[in-house]
Amino acid sequence: MIPQKFTIGQLVDFDTRIEPTPRTKGPYQVLRVLPADDEMKPRVYRIKSQAEPFERNVNEYEIVAVG
Repeated sequence: MIPQKFTIGQLVDFDTRIEPTPRTKGPYQVLRVLPADDEMKPRVYRIKSQAEPFERNVNEYEIVAVG
């Protein structure tokens, strides 16, 4: 099993090296780590910004730790 890069409660933001898409500026808080269907696929995290009323699913490679 591959260890997760981020922990629940940790603050993250979208990696600026990835092509920008319309989204609220972070930080986002990691709410949960979704179960992996396949070890070959990237780990998926559920995150939420205080500025948005909804949660987002993101791949591990799309986010970076804040601070």
